[in-house]
Amino acid sequence: MARNLYGTVIVTYRCNAHCNMCDCFKHPTKPEEEITLDVIRKLPEMAFTNITGGEPFIRRDIPDIVRELYKKSDRIVISTNGYFTDRIISLCREFPKVGIRISIEGLQKTNDSIRGIPDGYRRGYGTLTALVEMGHPDVGFGMTVQDMNCGDLVPLYLLSDKMGMEFATAALHNSFYFRKYDNRIVERKRVAENFEKLINELLKSNSPKKWFRAYFNHGLINYIYGNKRLLPCDMSRNAFFIDPFCDVIPCNGMLHKAVMGNLKEQEWEELWNSEQARQVRRITKECDRNCWMIGSASPAMHRYIWIPAWWVIKHKFLQGGRYSLDENPFIR
Repeated sequence: MARNLYGTVIVTYRCNAHCNMCDCFKHPTKPEEEITLDVIRKLPEMAFTNITGGEPFIRRDIPDIVRELYKKSDRIVISTNGYFTDRIISLCREFPKVGIRISIEGLQKTNDSIRGIPDGYRRGYGTLTALVEMGHPDVGFGMTVQDMNCGDLVPLYLLSDKMGMEFATAALHNSFYFRKYDNRIVERKRVAENFEKLINELLKSNSPKKWFRAYFNHGLINYIYGNKRLLPCDMSRNAFFIDPFCDVIPCNGMLHKAVMGNLKEQEWEELWNSEQARQVRRITKECDRNCWMIGSASPAMHRYIWIPAWWVIKHKFLQGGRYSLDENPFIR
């Protein structure tokens, strides 16, 4: 099978953070319920795999999981809150190519208020610093933007840029995965203005990767204003999630969980080509959630590359590296 799938493995719903935008910690999985190495060995070959949770490093067997996934995936990135510094450093020594994205929701006061981990900013930032000092090549921040932290968006990006790190962004979403249905950005214009500043910082860069990240953040503004997503959603066709219970699902953005099959009970080809999977694909095709999360946007940006590429050409070169909210008819 060609490596053209994007997979996300949710290894646990256990979490040591109490984030205001996610109630996952209130519904933890039991260790004995969680996806095993035997099931991970049944996954297909993938171009990219994200390992997430909950907090994935709560699981002591993360090195074994990574070892198995590297047999199937060209690239692996782990999303973590960075609290378990020793475990993360140890893993990165064994797997020097694994990507690490640490969720930091702003500067110290803001982050610790949102994430509810005592001393969480210091622990997360300390892990980032340790990874940089050891020369780890693929490390960065991840930030979920909301009213409480939008003012820290550009300062946090500048900090990541100074340290030579990647900077990933998201906005509040509601879904079965987050166990939240009341997340809401109230001051949309203020939040959008901070995204505008970030986009212009990214466009200043000499990095084409950052120019495309600018487009992704443009998509977040569009999502915040409740508009149709900028690119078609192909989740369940070229991308999938598998949860701790081994249910294969199209994504983590739906209001209700839609199951294509269970990999503990089935083989991959049987599951992926089943009538149940086809029914879920029909549901996904008709989905009107208009989510704009990296798990669904990144595969779409690769597949429909000419759309973000034209946006980049326009804003980086034809408009001299400038982006303005005023050019967007969806800003009201």
